[in-house]
Amino acid sequence: MPETAGPLEEFPRQVARTRGFSLGVPRSFTISPDGERIVFLRSKGGDDPVSCLWVFDVASASERLVFDPGAEEDEGELTLAERARRERTREQSSGVTTYATDRDVRTAVFGVGGRLLLADLAEGSTRELDPPGAPDDPRLDPDGRRVAYVVDGALHVHDVDGASRVLAEDEDPDRFWGLAEFVAAEEMDRRRGFWWSPDGARIAAAHVDEREVEVWYIGDPTDPAAAPRAVRYPRAGTADAVVRLWVLDLDGGRVEVTWDREAFPYLVRVDWDQDQPLTLLVESRDQRSALVLEADPETGATTTIHEETDPEWIEVLADVPTRMSDGRLVTVHADREADTYRLMVGLDAVTPAGLQVRAVQSADDGVLFRASEDDPTEIHLWRWTPTEEWVRLSERPGVHSGVEAGEVRVLVSSTPDRPSSTATVTRKGEPIAQIENLAEAPEIEARPRFLTLGERQLRAALLLPGGREPDGPLPVLMDPYGGPRGARVLKSGGAHLTSQWFADHGFAVLVVDGRGMDGRGPAWDRAVYRDFSVTLDDQVDALHAAASEFDFLDLSRVGIRGWSFGGELAAFAALRRPDVFHAAVIGAPVTDQHLYDTFYTERYLGKPQDEPEVYARSSPILDAAGLERPVLLIHGLADDNVFVTHTLRLSSALFEAGRYHELVLIPDATHLTRSAAVTENILRIQLDFLTRTLAP
Repeated sequence: MPETAGPLEEFPRQVARTRGFSLGVPRSFTISPDGERIVFLRSKGGDDPVSCLWVFDVASASERLVFDPGAEEDEGELTLAERARRERTREQSSGVTTYATDRDVRTAVFGVGGRLLLADLAEGSTRELDPPGAPDDPRLDPDGRRVAYVVDGALHVHDVDGASRVLAEDEDPDRFWGLAEFVAAEEMDRRRGFWWSPDGARIAAAHVDEREVEVWYIGDPTDPAAAPRAVRYPRAGTADAVVRLWVLDLDGGRVEVTWDREAFPYLVRVDWDQDQPLTLLVESRDQRSALVLEADPETGATTTIHEETDPEWIEVLADVPTRMSDGRLVTVHADREADTYRLMVGLDAVTPAGLQVRAVQSADDGVLFRASEDDPTEIHLWRWTPTEEWVRLSERPGVHSGVEAGEVRVLVSSTPDRPSSTATVTRKGEPIAQIENLAEAPEIEARPRFLTLGERQLRAALLLPGGREPDGPLPVLMDPYGGPRGARVLKSGGAHLTSQWFADHGFAVLVVDGRGMDGRGPAWDRAVYRDFSVTLDDQVDALHAAASEFDFLDLSRVGIRGWSFGGELAAFAALRRPDVFHAAVIGAPVTDQHLYDTFYTERYLGKPQDEPEVYARSSPILDAAGLERPVLLIHGLADDNVFVTHTLRLSSALFEAGRYHELVLIPDATHLTRSAAVTENILRIQLDFLTRTLAP
């Protein structure tokens, strides 16, 4: 294999310094209703980790800095809730990482390093409020007169020109107000725990009781004097947090929102937008039944306005249900007959069969949404209105999203010919300007060749050294995520940079999206129901189909690397198909499904006490004694999503069976580390292992 030099040597360091080329990229856009300004976050350079708050003036097509935190704040000042929020959202930066505005988008509130700041977005000024402690998730009321936030599990309300007061609190640290519990934040995409009423007179607030949830511990082996950190983790088949919803009056009155929590324990969504009723989505523990409820804030009584059932599970998408401005309910329904995720307005499916809706962005007099047509590697931005029906707003091949208010829209596009996204501002569909992207240009250029492979028409990307077909055989590196959701084969220039780096070291890298990946309809998603091992079959089938098309793929030297579910898939590959795979990098894997969380695991596999054989079939640890190939196990010791116990138990099983393996444990690293040294060296150690084990 060729020696590293120049850009190849620099690339891992650049990935680490730029945090995956995410720094300097504008994001988190909010458009004022009058279309005058666009609020967004961005750091001041491609290697600057501190995000700042900016405003783009639409009339002058110019931007201005509203708040700069300066040097990176001391991460030690972050509350445990803020640390957890950043981990759940995979936040890569520091500084202003999130913000909330009033209805008119004239004022924004945010926290930085334990401080609470209020920004006048029209004038560009910022002032500091004085909360009684480090605030979590500050949010303005619709009129911008008050800020609500959480301090140590208590919900506070702070007049912007006055003092704060406690609205709800609990003395037990395992019961708290106004924050999302673990499975809501990690698995449901609900990262909020309270919602202002449209008139600003009330707050709907979640109360979370974690006393019955198992306590797990995260220790620091590098400091034997340090006590381990206790966390509540709802392991599959065990107790979840008990979540209730209350409506709190600002004068101290409160009423509980009632529904059949025994049958529907999961509070998945809450929506209380302008001039709309309090609406919530609740779901059964087995996730086969869900109700959309409308709540009376005076009495707490609820009325069912929509019911959904599914024989396997109900796919929950972010930001639905929501409402159009005329009050009609907006949902996404898995139409099993048409094998299509369809946009629903009221009781009507308003998008056609074959157009797979992947996300709803917003709703007003129409609905802005993301969807794929016949090619799941492209995601386009669409708008549905009662008069025009569905209209595609993005043109170029790629991955697109956006926000809008009135006549102004921000179209965010990642296309195959660019390593980073563009954010184009339009008015009435006509481009005005692009919001500047300050991300660094990568040292290498990704050159994926997109393929459709095998009987199941598996979507794949093939990356070759320099993007060119070789003169002789190449070892193959499979580079999947592979699990439910999380499609990786996308026509986005930045999606394949790391795969290209491995390819440029002499590998043919094959990235394959198999069954369970989003974008191909309900039947495709549900092929993993009760059996995760089918994901391995798709990797093998794609490999053989690609080899029949490209004779330079050397099937006597096939490796696989993966992280999270990809690590789990790599473990399956090494343990169950040594006839196909000759080496595996297994990063932060789930090795025993009993040890992963309730909402994710039970959706696909059921409860372990009810279906033990399903858990056995989907847990690679049980095959440890049969290892025949070299494997490299990597895990962060501070991971609170996939705990390091997964890798340690696999390592122990391998050791007891006399199976040699390589093990890298990283102190203080979580599931997605922000440490530059860790990020860089994780890449380098994988390359070293694969080069050694797959060399001719």
